[in-house]
Amino acid sequence: MGGVKKNQGAHQARRTRVRDGDADAFGELFDAYARSVYNHAYSLTGDWSTAEEVVSLTFLEAWRLRDRVEPEGGSLRPWLLGVATNVTRNLRRATRRHAAAVSRLPRAEAEADFADDVAGRIDDQARIALVHTALATLRRPEREVLALCVWSGLDYPSAARALGVPVGTVRSRLFRARGKLARAMELPRPDGQMKGGHAPVAGPIQEGNR
Repeated sequence: MGGVKKNQGAHQARRTRVRDGDADAFGELFDAYARSVYNHAYSLTGDWSTAEEVVSLTFLEAWRLRDRVEPEGGSLRPWLLGVATNVTRNLRRATRRHAAAVSRLPRAEAEADFADDVAGRIDDQARIALVHTALATLRRPEREVLALCVWSGLDYPSAARALGVPVGTVRSRLFRARGKLARAMELPRPDGQMKGGHAPVAGPIQEGNR
């Protein structure tokens, strides 16, 4: 009991320091949660360089939004993962706008390049990977909930706070995501009936947040 109260006190103190713009507190925040933010970003993007960019932008955005941190509460990990989710959305929108702009430019004829051919074959192999195909069946909100609850280990209330949605919405999105993955990857369906011989989709990890 004393350990729980001590942890709560530490979280409260860190929240106060973050709200006050304590640079050392943000350094501690980065040391504690940068890996979690990176893993979450990678699960959303599937690209390590983009995930690294999300980490940098997440902590910059967290600094900008520091006065929005609630004074009461536990770990700031769910809040940071929520910020990372929003940063990833914004990056995707910017990437789509850039791609659309580039597509409108006149195309220049280029000589065939062996390296480009090899890279293209690698990309083709990646595109046909089963897991990529399965994840592509998910809508963005479903993938975000899957990333938070399954890959980042948040419980339903923490994921709901991170996304700013009701707990029931988190549950329904996760249920739909599991169903789609089960159909795409021939995994056990949510009703327990087996389809194929693969391992079941992992459930949310109900453990205390760091």
